Amino acid sequence: MRPLPYLAAFLLALPAAAQTAPPVATSQPAKADPAFTERANQLPGALTGKVAYDGYFAPSFKAAVPREKWAMVAAQFAAAGVTGIERIEQKTPWSATVHVGLGEAVATMNLAVDPAPPHQVTGLLVTGSQLRDGGKTPATPQGALDAIKALRGSAGFAISKLGAGAPQLIQGYNADKPYAIGSAFKLVILAELVRETNAGARKWDDLVTLDGSALPGGGYTMKPRGTQVSLRELATQMISISDNSATDILLKTLGREKVEAMMPVLGIADPARNRPFLSTLEMFKLKGVAGLAERYLARDEAGRRKLLDGEIAGVPNILINATSFNTKTPKLIDTFEWFESPNDLVRVLDWLRRNTEGPAGADARAVLSKNPGLGADAKARWQWVGYKGGSEPGVMNMSYLLQAKGGDWYVVTASWNDPAKEVEQGHFAALIARAAELVP
Repeated sequence: MRPLPYLAAFLLALPAAAQTAPPVATSQPAKADPAFTERANQLPGALTGKVAYDGYFAPSFKAAVPREKWAMVAAQFAAAGVTGIERIEQKTPWSATVHVGLGEAVATMNLAVDPAPPHQVTGLLVTGSQLRDGGKTPATPQGALDAIKALRGSAGFAISKLGAGAPQLIQGYNADKPYAIGSAFKLVILAELVRETNAGARKWDDLVTLDGSALPGGGYTMKPRGTQVSLRELATQMISISDNSATDILLKTLGREKVEAMMPVLGIADPARNRPFLSTLEMFKLKGVAGLAERYLARDEAGRRKLLDGEIAGVPNILINATSFNTKTPKLIDTFEWFESPNDLVRVLDWLRRNTEGPAGADARAVLSKNPGLGADAKARWQWVGYKGGSEPGVMNMSYLLQAKGGDWYVVTASWNDPAKEVEQGHFAALIARAAELVP
């Protein structure tokens, strides 16, 4: 985790709300307007914080991606090592697919620029990443799985077919080993919301009134007390862009104990390890405020709940050592995180599949598929794609719920933890994309 919303992986898209639909392209090859080219050339600097946020992005983009959120995104790209633009595929005079070098990987992004002066960026969406050529890309899906097994630290994966009964494992490695999963924990909160809406206890358009409580960074952090927001919007922001403020509002609204009660229902083998079920702000305080972690660990579950409701709740956000989260060094990932095994995540996604069937499940599936975590070509292989990932230094998870064109369902999920060193996110994402080709 990081103290502000972040790209859970380079495949995790920036908000679709920050995109502006480009004009319909003609049959003629598109030629970039010179103003678009200027903005495209500035993109590497914007990605690393060297180009001013206010001047580069349009108001519509800044409304969806606040300055503090972008600062964390830029920190991740800077840490990844942006090497420059490698190729631009122009769609219209004001939009293009841009391929940006990230060390050993290349990220693919959709870039849209406002045709009206001052020609600021209205849309930026990360749609995929892949390893470079030169022998680094495994020639086969099995080769990708072998490469995952050989990663430093520890990695595990599960590729499973879903049906009427229990999931059927196609390929797995350390599939029952719990890993830190970063923001993939938010699937449990989504599942509790699905349970309550299915039961009629809540509706997707029910409004939550913000009470002014402290929140982690995100789209709702600076919203005034009394602001109303729908459960649908909160869930969409939580899953599609991993908005931490939306996550904590939902967790508080649904209730920590109810979310905890969902873990065994979902099939998480060791729910006690995730109790109390921490909010993102609580996690940031435990990792970023001196002395809290030690006092928390010294207590039993009841004592930890008391500490969360008392001292930890009272710690102001300003005391969180934010700079400690902006390094590449893993921080307490074996102790303070959310933990699930690959098979746990298979069961979680299978529960979501089974409980969102039919017209009544359309709302939940729209939330889960808002950010498919795949580029257009890879997504085209599937009838439907749901995705959630998570990361922090030393941690990465990618989890896909996939429906094949023939109707069969699959889960592809993998985690990589290294408590000693930051994991290579672009490399891992490319391996998972290749491994997913094992699925028929």
